[in-house]
Amino acid sequence: MRQLPADNKCEDASRKKDVVGLWLQLASCERLIEQRLRSYLSENFAVTLPQFEVLSELDRTGAPIVMSRLSEQLKVTSSNLTGVVDRLERKGFVKRFRSSTDRRVQRIEMTSMGRTAYADIAADNVLWVARAFTELTDKEIAQLQKLLLKVSLSVSKSLT
Repeated sequence: MRQLPADNKCEDASRKKDVVGLWLQLASCERLIEQRLRSYLSENFAVTLPQFEVLSELDRTGAPIVMSRLSEQLKVTSSNLTGVVDRLERKGFVKRFRSSTDRRVQRIEMTSMGRTAYADIAADNVLWVARAFTELTDKEIAQLQKLLLKVSLSVSKSLT
């Protein structure tokens, strides 16, 4: 761990306390938004957040995707993804099929029913997110975006 010069100890302790507090606020805010979104998706569309994320990724790619690639994109384990895809398949939102060249490889694609459902959910999600940020001005949103980007770059640079 990097040590700072002795004359900065008070300043350093105060900064550490401030940044830990900031991190806790960010984490709390993220959990609150996610918790509310999970409830909203469940109550209004009968889908879970992971199901919505799978549909979003399938929509983004616009083509069938290999399960292992989908797992990588969503940063979840294959075993967790399998259960989510199972439930989406039972709802008729996705279908699975084996590769014609390698039977071990499963591809997933959205059905027309899934595309219709996703379009409705995604359109409503945009409105939900906009409502979540109504207390912020356009200027504050732009400032927050810049600051969060700066934090992301700092984390990437300093914690490698």
